[in-house]
Amino acid sequence: MNRLIKLAIGLGVSILFILPALAQEMSKRVDFNAEHIGQDAMGFNSLIGVWQIEKDGLNQVYAVEGGKWIQGELSPAARNNAAVLYGEKGRGFLKNIAVYKAFPLSIYREVTNFNNGILIVSFKAMGGKEDQAGGIAFNIKPNGDYLVIRANCLEDNLVLWKMVKGKRSSVVWIQNVPTPSNQWHTLKVVISGADVEGYVNDKKYINYNHNEPISGKIGLWSKADSYVLFDDVMVHAQ
Repeated sequence: MNRLIKLAIGLGVSILFILPALAQEMSKRVDFNAEHIGQDAMGFNSLIGVWQIEKDGLNQVYAVEGGKWIQGELSPAARNNAAVLYGEKGRGFLKNIAVYKAFPLSIYREVTNFNNGILIVSFKAMGGKEDQAGGIAFNIKPNGDYLVIRANCLEDNLVLWKMVKGKRSSVVWIQNVPTPSNQWHTLKVVISGADVEGYVNDKKYINYNHNEPISGKIGLWSKADSYVLFDDVMVHAQ
């Protein structure tokens, strides 16, 4: 930082323009080995579906359990969680997000606004007759609109979905993306302004330009009766 400050002074650039840019850089890695079995993850606020810490061998993971979920129900602490995320506006946010009642969602509260950088999560589908979907939600707005890139282990595809004004529509749909069940895979989303890239197991499949810069909360996502484990959540904001 000292070198940058000296350079800024030498160029006649205000330090005030340098420091905020540095402060925005942030990296976080989340595993769940220090958490409590059967409870929601400490850094997340679940809103739809049943989310809890479980064991995967000797490792602890964050699981969405579709088999224990009455589809369409909010998470047990959804009202409190929405208030934590949005304060007095939490009730309106929850009402709007509940329209997507078939899609379990848990928001990572440690990052209030993500607009540039890399999001990575490891996932493993354990079950689900209708779906085995694991995804990264981003661009989550206070009005309940958001984007999500998800893989489906039953369908071997990768889809970028848009959730806007209570309706879901596909933006990019990629076939032949193998993600066998009962195996760990990585899902990665790279965001730069309005540009969105989607990767599975380090291979790029999606390259999309949104109609406006990405900006909003982030989280983990699933669908219907999916039973999916998540681990090693990595957030690198630039």
